[in-house]
Amino acid sequence: MTADSGSGLELSELAADRALLGRTSTAERVAGILRERIAQGFFLPGVRLSEERIGGALGVSRNTLREAFRLLTHERLLVHRLNKGAFVRVLSAADIADIYRVRKLVECAAVRGLGEPPHPLKDVSAAVEAGEQAAARSRWNDCGTANIHFHQALAGLAGSERTDDLMRGVLAELRLAFHVMDDPRRFYEPYLTRNREILTALEDGDATAAERMLGYYLEDSRRQVIEAYPEQPPHGSGAGVR
Repeated sequence: MTADSGSGLELSELAADRALLGRTSTAERVAGILRERIAQGFFLPGVRLSEERIGGALGVSRNTLREAFRLLTHERLLVHRLNKGAFVRVLSAADIADIYRVRKLVECAAVRGLGEPPHPLKDVSAAVEAGEQAAARSRWNDCGTANIHFHQALAGLAGSERTDDLMRGVLAELRLAFHVMDDPRRFYEPYLTRNREILTALEDGDATAAERMLGYYLEDSRRQVIEAYPEQPPHGSGAGVR
């Protein structure tokens, strides 16, 4: 005798969970919107996120918004302070060093693991070109976004959804560091040429050279960011949401 999927009572209880699917899906979409806005610098480190204002702007319930905040707290983009609410996280120098440690492990491994050329470099090439175009127009924040896309695309060469998800969170977290430092041109312009050189090596089928250049690149970037990172980043006192 073939077993059924459950009794009427069990199915009734399962049907009651249907609302959770909708709420979770909405919360994930809201988290995605806020994640992107944080990465863009719309919400700066140390800023308090107003449940009332953000919920009203997005047209979502307070419970949905709190679930989105919880997801972003798990991703280390927000922190929750008792009786005060959710704040965009302010990174420490130790946080930055750890982010670069993860980046080197993942990005270099993705390049090292490439098989025989040609490699799927469309996204890498598009990010390099976007960065160069943004720099030509002196749009340095857009250049920074293109640079993030470049590194996301390098990690994407691994062909792993889990790696993509990991790097998306890691790179969004890294943007928190750049948002509290002056002169974004100083941090992005020198790497445009290096991005192009890594792309050229990959186009030539020389993954070994690309990995070597990427390793030096990440170490230089880590050192530059930590040396320039302010000991007391602005907005640390918790200003209201922008």
